[in-house]
Amino acid sequence: MTANAVPAETTPDSPANPLTELYRDKWLLAVHKPAGLLVHRSPIDKHETEFALQYARALNGGAHVYPVHRLDRPTSGLLVFARDAETASRLGQAMMANAVKKTYVAMVRGWMPEEGVINHALKEHAVDRRLKHEPMPLREALTRYERLATTEIPVEIEGYPSSRYSLVALYPETGRKHQLRRHMQHISHPIIGDTNYGRTRHNQYFAERFGHSRLMLAATDLRFTHPVTGEPLHLRAAPDAEFLRVLSIFDEPLPRLMASRSVEPVC
Repeated sequence: MTANAVPAETTPDSPANPLTELYRDKWLLAVHKPAGLLVHRSPIDKHETEFALQYARALNGGAHVYPVHRLDRPTSGLLVFARDAETASRLGQAMMANAVKKTYVAMVRGWMPEEGVINHALKEHAVDRRLKHEPMPLREALTRYERLATTEIPVEIEGYPSSRYSLVALYPETGRKHQLRRHMQHISHPIIGDTNYGRTRHNQYFAERFGHSRLMLAATDLRFTHPVTGEPLHLRAAPDAEFLRVLSIFDEPLPRLMASRSVEPVC
Protein backbone atom coordinates (compact mmCIF):
# COMPACT_ATOMS: atom_id res chain seq x y z
CA MET A 1 0.00 0.00 0.00
CA THR A 2 1.39 3.39 -0.92
CA ALA A 3 2.29 5.74 1.91
CA ASN A 4 -0.16 8.47 0.92
CA ALA A 5 -3.03 6.16 -0.09
CA VAL A 6 -6.05 6.04 2.19
CA PRO A 7 -8.46 3.07 2.02
CA ALA A 8 -11.98 4.30 1.35
CA GLU A 9 -14.94 3.69 3.61
CA THR A 10 -16.34 0.19 3.13
CA THR A 11 -19.93 1.17 3.91
CA PRO A 12 -22.22 1.20 0.83
CA ASP A 13 -22.47 4.40 -1.11
CA SER A 14 -25.71 6.19 -1.89
CA PRO A 15 -28.41 3.84 -3.20
CA ALA A 16 -28.32 5.86 -6.43
CA ASN A 17 -24.76 4.66 -7.04
CA PRO A 18 -24.43 0.86 -7.27
CA LEU A 19 -20.63 0.95 -6.93
CA THR A 20 -18.94 0.59 -3.57
CA GLU A 21 -15.66 2.48 -3.29
CA LEU A 22 -12.87 0.30 -1.94
CA TYR A 23 -9.72 2.34 -2.41
CA ARG A 24 -8.44 5.59 -3.84
CA ASP A 25 -5.25 7.55 -4.03
CA LYS A 26 -4.13 10.40 -6.30
CA TRP A 27 -3.91 8.07 -9.30
CA LEU A 28 -6.26 5.11 -8.80
CA LEU A 29 -9.87 4.41 -7.85
CA ALA A 30 -10.98 0.84 -7.04
CA VAL A 31 -14.63 -0.16 -6.69
CA HIS A 32 -16.86 -3.20 -6.31
CA LYS A 33 -19.12 -3.61 -9.36
CA PRO A 34 -22.38 -5.50 -8.90
CA ALA A 35 -23.49 -8.20 -11.33
CA GLY A 36 -25.61 -6.90 -14.19
CA LEU A 37 -23.83 -3.57 -14.72
CA LEU A 38 -21.84 -2.87 -17.89
CA VAL A 39 -18.40 -1.30 -17.43
CA HIS A 40 -18.87 1.08 -20.37
CA ARG A 41 -20.97 1.56 -23.47
CA SER A 42 -20.93 -1.43 -25.81
CA PRO A 43 -22.17 -1.97 -29.38
CA ILE A 44 -23.71 -5.22 -28.13
CA ASP A 45 -25.97 -3.36 -25.67
CA LYS A 46 -26.76 -0.19 -27.60
CA HIS A 47 -29.87 0.62 -25.58
CA GLU A 48 -28.25 0.40 -22.13
CA THR A 49 -28.01 3.72 -20.32
CA GLU A 50 -26.20 2.87 -17.06
CA PHE A 51 -22.50 2.05 -16.85
CA ALA A 52 -19.89 1.56 -14.15
CA LEU A 53 -17.81 4.24 -15.87
CA GLN A 54 -20.37 6.99 -15.20
CA TYR A 55 -20.87 5.90 -11.59
CA ALA A 56 -17.10 5.82 -11.02
CA ARG A 57 -16.93 9.35 -12.41
CA ALA A 58 -19.53 10.39 -9.85
CA LEU A 59 -17.38 8.92 -7.07
CA ASN A 60 -14.48 10.90 -8.54
CA GLY A 61 -16.27 14.20 -8.04
CA GLY A 62 -17.43 14.30 -11.65
CA ALA A 63 -13.88 14.19 -13.02
CA HIS A 64 -13.05 11.76 -15.82
CA VAL A 65 -11.81 8.25 -14.98
CA TYR A 66 -10.18 5.70 -17.27
CA PRO A 67 -11.09 1.98 -17.19
CA VAL A 68 -7.90 -0.11 -17.32
CA HIS A 69 -9.60 -3.51 -17.48
CA ARG A 70 -13.11 -4.87 -17.81
CA LEU A 71 -15.50 -7.30 -16.17
CA ASP A 72 -18.27 -9.04 -18.08
CA ARG A 73 -21.69 -7.60 -17.39
CA PRO A 74 -22.85 -10.58 -15.25
CA THR A 75 -19.55 -10.77 -13.33
CA SER A 76 -19.31 -8.92 -10.02
CA GLY A 77 -16.29 -7.73 -8.12
CA LEU A 78 -13.15 -5.65 -8.13
CA LEU A 79 -12.79 -3.04 -10.84
CA VAL A 80 -9.99 -0.46 -11.07
CA PHE A 81 -10.02 2.92 -12.81
CA ALA A 82 -7.14 5.31 -13.38
CA ARG A 83 -7.70 8.96 -12.51
CA ASP A 84 -5.46 10.31 -15.29
CA ALA A 85 -4.45 9.23 -18.78
CA GLU A 86 -0.77 8.59 -17.99
CA THR A 87 -1.59 6.25 -15.10
CA ALA A 88 -4.13 4.48 -17.30
CA SER A 89 -1.48 3.93 -19.96
CA ARG A 90 1.08 2.55 -17.49
CA LEU A 91 -1.37 0.19 -15.80
CA GLY A 92 -2.78 -0.88 -19.15
CA GLN A 93 0.73 -1.83 -20.29
CA ALA A 94 1.20 -3.84 -17.09
CA MET A 95 -2.07 -5.65 -17.80
CA MET A 96 -0.91 -6.48 -21.32
CA ALA A 97 2.41 -7.76 -19.97
CA ASN A 98 0.60 -10.06 -17.49
CA ALA A 99 2.17 -8.14 -14.60
CA VAL A 100 -1.22 -7.75 -12.89
CA LYS A 101 -2.22 -10.93 -11.06
CA LYS A 102 -5.98 -11.51 -10.95
CA THR A 103 -8.01 -13.88 -8.80
CA TYR A 104 -11.64 -14.82 -9.32
CA VAL A 105 -13.86 -17.19 -7.38
CA ALA A 106 -16.54 -19.28 -9.01
CA MET A 107 -19.06 -21.95 -8.13
CA VAL A 108 -19.11 -24.68 -10.74
CA ARG A 109 -20.93 -27.89 -11.52
CA GLY A 110 -19.21 -31.11 -10.40
CA TRP A 111 -16.15 -31.80 -8.29
CA MET A 112 -13.04 -30.18 -9.73
CA PRO A 113 -9.53 -31.60 -9.26
CA GLU A 114 -7.60 -29.98 -6.41
CA GLU A 115 -5.57 -27.84 -8.80
CA GLY A 116 -4.58 -27.66 -12.42
CA VAL A 117 -4.03 -25.64 -15.58
CA ILE A 118 -6.37 -25.17 -18.53
CA ASN A 119 -4.34 -24.45 -21.66
CA HIS A 120 -6.97 -24.18 -24.37
CA ALA A 121 -6.88 -21.66 -27.20
CA LEU A 122 -10.06 -19.64 -27.74
CA LYS A 123 -11.50 -18.21 -30.91
CA GLU A 124 -11.84 -14.44 -30.87
CA HIS A 125 -15.35 -13.00 -30.64
CA ALA A 126 -16.43 -10.73 -33.48
CA VAL A 127 -17.12 -7.23 -32.17
CA ASP A 128 -19.73 -6.72 -34.90
CA ARG A 129 -22.52 -9.31 -34.69
CA ARG A 130 -22.89 -9.16 -38.47
CA LEU A 131 -19.47 -10.84 -38.69
CA LYS A 132 -20.16 -13.62 -36.16
CA HIS A 133 -20.17 -16.29 -38.88
CA GLU A 134 -16.84 -15.15 -40.33
CA PRO A 135 -13.73 -17.22 -39.45
CA MET A 136 -11.97 -15.74 -36.42
CA PRO A 137 -8.38 -16.36 -35.24
CA LEU A 138 -7.52 -18.65 -32.32
CA ARG A 139 -5.70 -17.01 -29.40
CA GLU A 140 -3.67 -18.66 -26.69
CA ALA A 141 -5.60 -18.82 -23.42
CA LEU A 142 -4.36 -20.16 -20.08
CA THR A 143 -6.12 -20.39 -16.72
CA ARG A 144 -4.81 -21.86 -13.48
CA TYR A 145 -7.25 -23.06 -10.86
CA GLU A 146 -7.40 -24.25 -7.26
CA ARG A 147 -10.32 -26.03 -5.63
CA LEU A 148 -11.43 -24.37 -2.39
CA ALA A 149 -14.39 -26.51 -1.34
CA THR A 150 -16.84 -29.17 -2.53
CA THR A 151 -20.39 -30.10 -1.62
CA GLU A 152 -23.05 -32.60 -2.62
CA ILE A 153 -26.76 -31.87 -2.22
CA PRO A 154 -29.55 -34.51 -2.23
CA VAL A 155 -31.30 -33.03 -5.26
CA GLU A 156 -31.80 -34.75 -8.61
CA ILE A 157 -31.15 -32.28 -11.43
CA GLU A 158 -29.74 -34.19 -14.40
CA GLY A 159 -30.81 -37.76 -13.70
CA TYR A 160 -28.52 -38.39 -10.73
CA PRO A 161 -29.93 -38.78 -7.19
CA SER A 162 -27.63 -36.00 -5.93
CA SER A 163 -25.76 -33.06 -7.41
CA ARG A 164 -22.15 -32.01 -6.82
CA TYR A 165 -20.56 -28.56 -6.88
CA SER A 166 -17.15 -27.02 -6.32
CA LEU A 167 -15.97 -23.61 -5.23
CA VAL A 168 -12.80 -22.70 -7.10
CA ALA A 169 -10.24 -19.91 -7.33
CA LEU A 170 -9.37 -19.03 -10.92
CA TYR A 171 -6.15 -17.31 -11.98
CA PRO A 172 -6.25 -16.17 -15.63
CA GLU A 173 -2.82 -15.86 -17.23
CA THR A 174 -4.32 -14.37 -20.40
CA GLY A 175 -7.28 -12.07 -20.92
CA ARG A 176 -9.49 -13.46 -23.67
CA LYS A 177 -13.17 -12.55 -23.84
CA HIS A 178 -15.26 -14.78 -21.54
CA GLN A 179 -12.09 -16.80 -20.93
CA LEU A 180 -12.99 -18.18 -17.51
CA ARG A 181 -16.55 -19.02 -18.50
CA ARG A 182 -15.44 -20.73 -21.71
CA HIS A 183 -12.61 -22.61 -20.01
CA MET A 184 -14.95 -23.95 -17.33
CA GLN A 185 -17.33 -25.12 -20.04
CA HIS A 186 -14.42 -26.72 -21.90
CA ILE A 187 -13.52 -28.95 -18.93
CA SER A 188 -17.20 -29.79 -18.25
CA HIS A 189 -17.39 -27.75 -15.02
CA PRO A 190 -19.51 -24.80 -16.17
CA ILE A 191 -20.12 -21.88 -13.85
CA ILE A 192 -23.50 -21.83 -12.16
CA GLY A 193 -25.76 -19.10 -13.53
CA ASP A 194 -23.92 -18.85 -16.85
CA THR A 195 -26.67 -18.50 -19.45
CA ASN A 196 -24.20 -18.62 -22.38
CA TYR A 197 -21.90 -21.49 -21.40
CA GLY A 198 -23.63 -23.16 -18.46
CA ARG A 199 -26.15 -25.95 -17.85
CA THR A 200 -29.76 -24.82 -17.98
CA ARG A 201 -31.19 -27.24 -15.41
CA HIS A 202 -28.61 -26.32 -12.76
CA ASN A 203 -29.13 -22.62 -13.44
CA GLN A 204 -32.89 -23.04 -13.09
CA TYR A 205 -32.54 -24.94 -9.81
CA PHE A 206 -30.50 -22.17 -8.16
CA ALA A 207 -32.71 -19.42 -9.58
CA GLU A 208 -35.76 -21.11 -8.06
CA ARG A 209 -34.08 -21.97 -4.75
CA PHE A 210 -32.67 -18.49 -4.08
CA GLY A 211 -35.24 -16.40 -5.91
CA HIS A 212 -32.85 -14.87 -8.44
CA SER A 213 -30.51 -15.84 -11.24
CA ARG A 214 -26.91 -14.65 -11.31
CA LEU A 215 -23.53 -15.71 -12.62
CA MET A 216 -21.52 -17.23 -9.77
CA LEU A 217 -18.27 -15.57 -10.78
CA ALA A 218 -16.62 -12.74 -8.82
CA ALA A 219 -13.34 -10.84 -9.20
CA THR A 220 -11.82 -10.80 -5.72
CA ASP A 221 -8.09 -9.92 -5.87
CA LEU A 222 -5.67 -7.79 -7.85
CA ARG A 223 -1.93 -7.70 -7.16
CA PHE A 224 0.31 -5.33 -9.06
CA THR A 225 3.07 -2.77 -8.78
CA HIS A 226 1.64 0.71 -8.38
CA PRO A 227 2.17 2.41 -11.77
CA VAL A 228 3.35 5.67 -10.18
CA THR A 229 4.93 4.94 -6.80
CA GLY A 230 6.43 1.58 -7.77
CA GLU A 231 5.21 -0.03 -4.55
CA PRO A 232 3.39 -3.40 -4.54
CA LEU A 233 -0.36 -3.18 -4.01
CA HIS A 234 -2.92 -5.85 -3.14
CA LEU A 235 -6.60 -4.96 -3.60
CA ARG A 236 -9.32 -7.29 -2.31
CA ALA A 237 -13.09 -7.39 -2.66
CA ALA A 238 -15.12 -10.04 -0.87
CA PRO A 239 -18.07 -11.40 -2.87
CA ASP A 240 -21.34 -9.61 -2.21
CA ALA A 241 -24.10 -10.89 0.07
CA GLU A 242 -26.12 -12.33 -2.81
CA PHE A 243 -23.13 -14.40 -3.92
CA LEU A 244 -22.39 -15.60 -0.40
CA ARG A 245 -26.02 -16.57 0.13
CA VAL A 246 -25.80 -19.10 -2.72
CA LEU A 247 -22.60 -20.46 -1.17
CA SER A 248 -24.65 -21.49 1.86
CA ILE A 249 -25.01 -24.89 0.15
CA PHE A 250 -21.41 -25.61 1.24
CA ASP A 251 -21.26 -27.28 4.64
CA GLU A 252 -17.70 -26.24 5.49
CA PRO A 253 -16.87 -22.65 6.53
CA LEU A 254 -15.38 -20.45 3.85
CA PRO A 255 -13.22 -17.95 5.75
CA ARG A 256 -11.14 -16.98 2.72
CA LEU A 257 -14.23 -15.53 1.09
CA MET A 258 -15.63 -13.83 4.16
CA ALA A 259 -12.67 -11.45 4.42
CA SER A 260 -13.75 -7.83 4.30
CA ARG A 261 -13.00 -5.68 1.30
CA SER A 262 -9.70 -3.99 1.90
CA VAL A 263 -6.29 -2.90 0.74
CA GLU A 264 -3.21 -4.74 1.93
CA PRO A 265 0.51 -4.08 1.57
CA VAL A 266 2.30 -6.84 -0.31
CA CYS A 267 5.55 -8.10 1.12
